[in-house]
Amino acid sequence: MKNDGKNTNKGKSGDRLSHEPCPDRDSHPIIPPRGDYQTLHSFHKAEVVYDITFRFAHKFLARGDRTIDQMIQAARSGKKNVLEGSKAGLASKETEIKLTSVARASLEEVLDDYRDYLRVREHREWAKDSREALYVRRLGRKLPQTYELYREFVETRPSEVVANIAICLIHQANYLIDQQLRRLERDFLAQGGLRERMFQARLRHRRPNPPGP
Repeated sequence: MKNDGKNTNKGKSGDRLSHEPCPDRDSHPIIPPRGDYQTLHSFHKAEVVYDITFRFAHKFLARGDRTIDQMIQAARSGKKNVLEGSKAGLASKETEIKLTSVARASLEEVLDDYRDYLRVREHREWAKDSREALYVRRLGRKLPQTYELYREFVETRPSEVVANIAICLIHQANYLIDQQLRRLERDFLAQGGLRERMFQARLRHRRPNPPGP
């Protein structure tokens, strides 16, 4: 067959519509590739806080004490809202920021419950740079973060020690969530919300393709 200089090998590199993604759509996605909460250190840390709080509340608080349910539900909210926020970020950056902020507030509520427990019983809360707190901080840097790292302490130490461990971990979780919120705010300022991305995508779709060489 005579080769007239045109690309006749359609279905390979010349057939962009069939075999290659559209550059505009992939480089400017309407729905960003988010939602994998399992990669978030904040989620792992919040999950450890929930696991410890569930056991602490049932082990050290009196049966019938309403604080049991309150602490467990607040700790659960801290974990679940990180998860839900990450998933919601697939469609709405605003919702992701809102739910992540709810997670932060829920963990702050649990933190106050642990502090109340220590204060009314006249137990000592560890200073930030105490030997005990530094040990938990080092343990908190190990990956992956799971309850197994703390199981022995939760099951064998007195309540004031377990409460202080939980307090240290909540501080770590809150620090991670604060960093996450700052990043989400920067992303929102740079990328806008879903409606804004949809509008920009429509403009790109309607824009005529530049003439070829």
